[in-house]
Amino acid sequence: MNDLLVKTPLFVKKIFPNRIWSLPNKDSKVYLTFDDGPIPEITPWVLDLLKQHQAKATFFCIGENVNKHSSIFKRIIGEGHAIGNHTYNHLNGWKTKADDYIQNCERFEEVSNQYCEDISTGSMSDNVKLFRPPYGKLTSRQSRSLQKMGYRVIMWNLLSGDFSQKISPDKCLQNVIKHISPGKIIVFHDSIKAEENLRYVLPKILEYVTLHKWKCARM
Repeated sequence: MNDLLVKTPLFVKKIFPNRIWSLPNKDSKVYLTFDDGPIPEITPWVLDLLKQHQAKATFFCIGENVNKHSSIFKRIIGEGHAIGNHTYNHLNGWKTKADDYIQNCERFEEVSNQYCEDISTGSMSDNVKLFRPPYGKLTSRQSRSLQKMGYRVIMWNLLSGDFSQKISPDKCLQNVIKHISPGKIIVFHDSIKAEENLRYVLPKILEYVTLHKWKCARM
């Protein structure tokens, strides 16, 4: 995986200025994000590690996984992390009709609100509503519709590549170490295919952040 894919090119950010690619860096904060969970094989381990380092993160969850593993979803919220909509079925926006895509996002919202209310945290609409498109693929029409629904479309400027079977754990680590700095939105995955890389990389990244006296913050 080359640097062009790891670090989001400036021209891409200019093409889609209404999507969020980074956040202000004046407070020495970095933003760890985890896509595709929650699942029992890896998400609880991530939560344990974050707690150990007193770090907060943002989890972009798949609605289907929320339904299957609601206790883990509730734990994410209960431990003070942010949650975001990653569609109900991990849809590719470029291959899905706009109306179908939005309905799938609404289905995620209905499910997540149910479990949020179960633990007395209110609903997604009571807080900042975050959305990340699976695969990073979203049409302009879909994006506008989501923004009208109150969502902030969160992209990234640093892709770890943990999901790729073509890179080694050490290469995955270097992808992050080489580019991490305050204000960066960093993508990891709490998924089966990312597990090997994530278990190697995440502890080292949290140690690196601590060493630099930065803070891992939720959105």
